Amino acid sequence: MKLANMIGDRFKERPADCIIDSHALMVRGGYIKHVANGIYSQYPILKRITAKIERIIREEMDAVDGQEVLFPVVLPGSLWEESGRFTSVGRELARFSDRNGSSLVLGMTHEEAAVQLVRDYANSYSKYPFMIYQIQTKFRDEARPRAGLIRVREFTMKDAYSFHTSREDLENYYYRVYKAYERIFERAGIPEVAAVQSDSGMMGGSISHEFMLLTPAGEDSIAICRECDYKANMEAAECIVENVNRLAMGELTLVRTPGTKTIDEVGAFLNCPVENTCKAVIYQRNRDDKYVIAFTRGDLDINETKLTNLLKEDIHAAEICEGCGLIAGYTGPYKLEGDYTVIYDRSLKNIDNLVCGANIEGYHYTGFSMSRDIGDVEYADVSKIKDNGICPNCRKPAISISRGIEVGNIFQLGTKYTKAMDMRYLDKDGQLKYPVMGCYGIGVGRLAAAVCEVRHDEYGPIWPKSIAPWQVHLCCIRVDDPGVRTAADALYDKLQEEGLEVIYDDRDVRPGVMFSDADLIGAPVRITVSPKNLARSCVEISSRDKSVNTMADIESAVPAARELLKKCT
Repeated sequence: MKLANMIGDRFKERPADCIIDSHALMVRGGYIKHVANGIYSQYPILKRITAKIERIIREEMDAVDGQEVLFPVVLPGSLWEESGRFTSVGRELARFSDRNGSSLVLGMTHEEAAVQLVRDYANSYSKYPFMIYQIQTKFRDEARPRAGLIRVREFTMKDAYSFHTSREDLENYYYRVYKAYERIFERAGIPEVAAVQSDSGMMGGSISHEFMLLTPAGEDSIAICRECDYKANMEAAECIVENVNRLAMGELTLVRTPGTKTIDEVGAFLNCPVENTCKAVIYQRNRDDKYVIAFTRGDLDINETKLTNLLKEDIHAAEICEGCGLIAGYTGPYKLEGDYTVIYDRSLKNIDNLVCGANIEGYHYTGFSMSRDIGDVEYADVSKIKDNGICPNCRKPAISISRGIEVGNIFQLGTKYTKAMDMRYLDKDGQLKYPVMGCYGIGVGRLAAAVCEVRHDEYGPIWPKSIAPWQVHLCCIRVDDPGVRTAADALYDKLQEEGLEVIYDDRDVRPGVMFSDADLIGAPVRITVSPKNLARSCVEISSRDKSVNTMADIESAVPAARELLKKCT
């Protein structure tokens, strides 16, 4: 490939709207073109990278007995009605009607399509187990797309679905895919990806893991224990608290606290530690706008995923309207009157002296005791684990919160979809049973962006050789010099004959422009042909990561480049 003929421009300036490095580099390097909010076209450089990622994925999915299929992008709404997700999934599911008025959706995930494909075929236990997968475009109407390919609305994804006759068989296969994912990320050049426990969300199921690449640019918060191997997405991490009463049980007292609506303001006004305050966080159910009040210890935050899972309802931040009976900043559990759903976090259990809202404008109670003033209540874990919190595994205060990019996920779905869609088979005893499912996803474009995020320097991406768009970048300095042009052309032909992927820059541009573009393209090995080097019958061979820069006889340039390529990661 000659760079002069390749579409897409490269430029030096960082775009102002690119908040993370991978987005900026992909725009600067001519990888992506913005089409609409969260929607991008891919230029040839990125298409070559994603094609290599897809090849790795296919090889590893085939190695665990996967069978590649292809589902439609557009699906009938009736399929999603069978599973119940047509109404349970929010506005991220794109719904529309065809010219005949039939309801359709754009597939954002394909559990329904997978069941529909095989439920007539897999009617006997003898057909199990099996796994089907696809690599295909999906659309999710993400509310806040950002960070280039990290969070988009349209994306290419590998999604796989396995079917089993027992939970044990699913668990065994789940582990095989888990190991296959580790191999995929290692082959893609990011072996440091870590599997963490996660929340199953709208996918359903009981056991799930996310594969996280830790980086400050990540959107997910990960709880990692410094003392053991515990790792979990903050959405799923259990919040362990030790309620040590700092204050003796006191008398319930109504205290005027003007202008103190936040926990910090109340604590400062009353000279009270935040661990001895009770915080109210108010939501409304999406279904009917009924108020949901979650009470937790003042130093903790509500985990909305946990709360949603507990309620089995989607919720949103509340709008406190006049006449609703609630007073923002002064809501508390004592003498709370109204038709509300009230949740008590277990961080409030066994604290005998709390400060809480009095449900009166400008007033709080001191000396509040849950057991004495409310009585027996059911407590739930609806708070976020926090930095230096207690590890749910080893029970040591050793939790660190890090950021990460989710590059893959796996779920044990169980019978959620097969039951809902009435997929059954005859077992060996002639009994009708529901098959057990697993689901396994990897976002192809997001994976490419994630690799770029952690494999770059100030000049551009440093692509791992397994997914680099080209293996060798050949630069011809002073293309107007006949000797240089002839030598570079001959080297280009020889590299291709030897089976090396090469991008050839024979443009009549300044060396600085040529080298800057080479850095933005990020091939592992660069060969530079110039008049100065040719005078000594040599070419310059260097690595993209700047760790190697050497001279080689022009006759041995190809084997020297191949040898350097072997040493590249």
